[in-house]
Amino acid sequence: MKSRKMPRLAINVAALAIASVYPLVSLAEDAASKEKAVPTTVNKAESAPAELTEVTVNAKVESKADGYQATKTRVGKVLQDPHDIPQAITTVTRSLMEDQQVSSLRDALRNVSGLTFNAAEGGRGGDNFNLRGFYTFGDIYLDGVRDTAQYYRETFNLEQVDVLRGSAAMLFGRGQAGGVINQVTKMAELQDSNSVTGSLGNMDYHQVTGDFNKKLAETTAIRINVMDRSEQTYRQNPATGDRPENDRQGIALSLGTGIGTNNEFFLNHVYTKTRDVPDYGISFVNKTPINTPALNDKTFWGTARNFDDSETQITTGIFTHKFTEDTQLRTQIRHAEYDRGYWAQTPRTIAPTATGTGGSNGNTTRTSNYKTDTIQTDFSTKFDISGMKNQFLAGLEYLKEDSQRNSLQAFNARTGASYGALSGAALNTAIATDGVFYDRDIASSTAVPAKFTADNYALYMQDSIEFLKNWDLLVGVRRDEMRAEYSSTTSPKLNYGENSYRTGLSWHQTEDSHYYVSYSDSFSPTADLYQLTVAPLPPERSKTVEVGAKWLFLDGDFSFRTALYRTTKDWERNTDLEATAAILTKKRRTDGLEFEAAGNLTDNWDVFGGLAFMDAKILEAAQNISTGGTGQGPVGSIYSADTRFNGQRARNTPNMTFNMWTTYKIAGNWKIGGGFESKGERSGYQPSAVDGSSNFVNGSFQPNMLPGYTRWDAMASYEAKAWAVRLNVKNLFDKVYYDSIYDNGGFSVPGNGRQAIITTEYKF
Repeated sequence: MKSRKMPRLAINVAALAIASVYPLVSLAEDAASKEKAVPTTVNKAESAPAELTEVTVNAKVESKADGYQATKTRVGKVLQDPHDIPQAITTVTRSLMEDQQVSSLRDALRNVSGLTFNAAEGGRGGDNFNLRGFYTFGDIYLDGVRDTAQYYRETFNLEQVDVLRGSAAMLFGRGQAGGVINQVTKMAELQDSNSVTGSLGNMDYHQVTGDFNKKLAETTAIRINVMDRSEQTYRQNPATGDRPENDRQGIALSLGTGIGTNNEFFLNHVYTKTRDVPDYGISFVNKTPINTPALNDKTFWGTARNFDDSETQITTGIFTHKFTEDTQLRTQIRHAEYDRGYWAQTPRTIAPTATGTGGSNGNTTRTSNYKTDTIQTDFSTKFDISGMKNQFLAGLEYLKEDSQRNSLQAFNARTGASYGALSGAALNTAIATDGVFYDRDIASSTAVPAKFTADNYALYMQDSIEFLKNWDLLVGVRRDEMRAEYSSTTSPKLNYGENSYRTGLSWHQTEDSHYYVSYSDSFSPTADLYQLTVAPLPPERSKTVEVGAKWLFLDGDFSFRTALYRTTKDWERNTDLEATAAILTKKRRTDGLEFEAAGNLTDNWDVFGGLAFMDAKILEAAQNISTGGTGQGPVGSIYSADTRFNGQRARNTPNMTFNMWTTYKIAGNWKIGGGFESKGERSGYQPSAVDGSSNFVNGSFQPNMLPGYTRWDAMASYEAKAWAVRLNVKNLFDKVYYDSIYDNGGFSVPGNGRQAIITTEYKF
């Protein structure tokens, strides 16, 4: 049985109104596993001796749901079976997310081996991940279009999440080395199906979701998804009793017409809102997270007055014209607006106070507005030349960006007066005496806002050629051009053009086996992260070489893959907007080995798991342009970071990660399951420091370090035709573990404690 999700948001208006016009129907099939309608020619009266009349009908092929194994992905720009792509891909399916009671993109990605979480980098709160040892800011997409703003993403409107591993600039443009995270939207379908869920749990967890799909005409349908979720964590401010909290709502609409025809159009819109109380975690003491009877993993330094408020609106039009079954033109046009403001308390080594303002530099604030307009069009076709089969892709893309950010204005918590005239020590003294508060809508009256606008253009082509039976050669090239203007006085403009390449050699020994070797690269200009150097430096570039194999077993119901890779990155950029050193390392490398399994071992037994080994090292220390700081030399000169960092393990990159999840159906409608997430120890430090002595003890490299951990989860459910009940227990053994680390090593954020959630679902 499939379950879908619906929020408490506007239920009395939207959900009940929609439900009142929907007829009762049987449970709908998973949209991700359903084939598009195709024209089929049949005889109207086959047995009649008279003249036969031909008619055209739409034949819809019903197929088995993917379960934990994905059979379709568009992460390669065209709809493909991931088994056929010569690059490592991990797909988190909707079925897997539902069984695990996943609500956020962050939790969904716990199923991706080789991935770790970053704590809120300076100025970069929001979804922030490392993959294969490299950060992924700039590599998050929604239906193949850039979605790189700083906010927290929910899964209520996602069909699946595809992770294409390795450098991928040929397909997606400027980006990083670890891979691309692509969210796949739920689309309107030609059927009537509806479901609502309600969930309750400890730590004040409650969630309501809904998924309503209505067929309006022969080729027209509408789908609405809604969500409302709130929860706290076990961490608490001992002075106030306040806890970190997530409070999030969303509504999404998909209207499709011409579905299954040669001219198909979808109009999608998604709106999400967060009203969180942010958690910046705890400090390190003696190289480990602080742990005393008074200050430890349970301590929260913020208060309920802190906020992380965001509103995101994304509107997308998708038009597909099929010239033939093998030739089509697909165009997406998108407008997106991301508005965010937050005020968080950074952790310290002294106890929290009732006002949350003890100590200096305890407040982190930001207000930002980011707008994008995108046009992306892809032409794909299949043809034969001299007996060789070709699958050709060509595309154009234009992206316009308009962004500004600033800090928030500080106000006296006792009198309400502005602190705008104070700065430095005077401001810290005033805050410690009277307290402080911020308003998300009021930017600093003294700070200079950082602004930029950019126009990005791209042209790309790719061809996959079967030059011998069962042997394919993939070749792709892309050209990107960027024209940007910044508010920076030292580097007000950026103009660049870069080429990106992708190639792969595949041998399909049988239909169920695929062996490949591939090469891909990526690049990121100096200001791609909207932080400029004093003078231009070479663009960040990365290269990935990968050798892999993919197998299908049990008539294709179970997949297993492995990949051996090397990724090298030059001129690695800093993701911290507050840092003065934009370059982290001049050269570093990750060598890795991955294994992954997904699918059905039997009709009742589903499995999903991944194992990743990573050897990530700095090869050459950073080189930056001096701003006149200590040990940097004259302003404008080139200085090097501490060369003792050469050969050291990269930050937030464990040697191993291992995740496994499995479920088994018993006694008809019952299902039980569980799994674990395991990560090795991870470090945090500043590799661009001129003097890295604080990370070395008696010549031994000893940075701030998080211990490795294994977290177990479990579930049990009863699923009938029209309803279901599920119990999920997360962190089953109440393990104290550290979920994310601030790369520079200043603090880490503990994962949540044991949480039991019961969910009921009604399908109609």
